[in-house]
Formats: sequence, structure tokens, C-alpha cells
Amino acid sequence: MSAVLASMDATFRERLWKKFIVFIPYLWLLLFFLTPFLIVFKISLADPLVAQPPFTPLFQKSVETGLSIYTTFDNYLYLFQDSLYLVTYINSVKLAFISTCFCLLIGYPIAYGIARSPQPTRNILLLMVVVPFWISFLLRVYAWMGILKTKGLLNGLLLWAGIIDQPLELLYTDTAVYIGMIYSYLPFMILPLYANLEKLDIRLLEAAADLGARPWKVFKDITFPLSIPGVIAGCLLVFIPAIGEYVIPALLGGADTLMIGRLLFDEFFMNRDWPVASAVAIVLLMLLVLPIVYFQKRQNQELLEQQ
Repeated sequence: MSAVLASMDATFRERLWKKFIVFIPYLWLLLFFLTPFLIVFKISLADPLVAQPPFTPLFQKSVETGLSIYTTFDNYLYLFQDSLYLVTYINSVKLAFISTCFCLLIGYPIAYGIARSPQPTRNILLLMVVVPFWISFLLRVYAWMGILKTKGLLNGLLLWAGIIDQPLELLYTDTAVYIGMIYSYLPFMILPLYANLEKLDIRLLEAAADLGARPWKVFKDITFPLSIPGVIAGCLLVFIPAIGEYVIPALLGGADTLMIGRLLFDEFFMNRDWPVASAVAIVLLMLLVLPIVYFQKRQNQELLEQQ
């Protein structure tokens, strides 16, 4: 009898420990995602106020009505009434999407080359991908200002080689923003692609080659379809932070380079309009989260259908 009770106690403790392990990620999400989201959402339902903090409180107390809850959706309506916000959202999506596409086009061959290289060389190549993270992100963007300016390194090299007759206006343009974003986020594309391609069974490629398939057909029918999870992971890791980027557009972009990150900074610190800035952030979050949730749901449905 005691042995049965001891076994039941051990089973109970094992289940309790498993539930605790699963609970930790949910607790992390609650503290560092849901709580800040609710705070920002609360501010987005307030009115701007010349005070500290610069918005009306959620709970208001008066002699006539007593304790009441005050909310307004005027900030969200204002976003749709002013075309500036719509243009900024569209421009942010455009810049992030094009940067993600270029990161994929550049990062995929690099990741494939690293995955197919010998082991000692592979480690060195991976180190070269990660090395830029050892330097401050801000310093790396400042370095690109020195490279892209009118009398910078790139124009000097092109003039010396005789490729151009006069310096190119690269700095403070969308081109500079694309260059900065591709350079900054390229490792986030390479690493998940490498992790996926490195696990690819080389025997499948060899079998296809033995059956007479050309290299391009092997890549199209075997390599790329099997690397789709890595492509999706890399694209999400690049697109999500790129759409809300602030530092790169602020330093490399011109006055006409409108992005959500820059708009949020102006609303929070220049205009001191925290409710409108919070509404902008909430709408951006919905634009990012809803497609990801939909895609995840579609993937789960496909997995269930395959089973």
C-alpha cells in the first residue's frame, strides 16, 4: 500500500512540475507583453492633458457622479481622419517588406553556403555573421552615415574607380534606409535559414541528382520547399522589428522618410500627445499580430489535414 501511495505521490509531483514548467512562459508573456499592452491600451482610450502624466485618468471621481470610468475612441477615429497616419503605415510596410525581400535574396545563398561548408570553415563563417552584434547598433548606423555621405567612403571609391563623375546623393534618402535596414537585419535572416538548411538530409539531394534532376530543379523541388519554415522564421524576424524601426530612418532617412517608429517618437516627445501615440502603437500591434495568428492557425489546420 505504501509503495502505491509513494508512486502516486511521485506521479503527482511530476505532473505538478510539468505544469510549473509550462506556466513559466505564460507568466513571462503576462508580465512583459500583456501588462504593457494593457497599459498602452488604457492610455489610448484617454484624452490628452497638460499635466503629469499627460492624459486623463481611467477612473475619475466627482461629487455629482461619484467614481466613474472615462474612455474615448476619438484617438482611433483621428488616425483614420488624418491621412498622415495612413501614409506612414503604408510607407512603413513598404520599407519593411522590401528590406525583408532583399534580406531573403541575400541571406538565403549565404545561409546555404555556410550550411554546405566544412565544419571548421562553417564555424568561422557563423562567427563572421554574429560579430556585428558585438558592436553597438547605434555606432554601426553612424558608420553608415560616414560611408554614404557625399564625401564619404563609397562616393570616394566610385569616383576613384571612374564609375561616376560626381558624388551620389545617398544619405538622407530611402536608399540609405534600405541599405541600413538590410545590413542591420541580415543576420536575423541568415541564422534561422542556416539552422533549417543545416538539418537538411543531403541524401535527398544526392538521390535527385542520381535520377537526373538538374541543380535548379533539385533546389526548386526539394531544397526550397523543405526550407520554408526557416524562410518564414527569418522573414518574421526581419519584418516585425523593421516595420517599427526608429534609429535607422532617423539617422539615414530624410525628412520625407515617414515610418511608424519616428512618428511614435514625435507624438510622445514632441507633441506630448500620449493617447494618440498609444493608439498608433496599438493599431501597429494589431497589424502585426493578426496576420501571424491567422498564419499559425492555417499551419495548424494543414498539419491536422496531413495527419
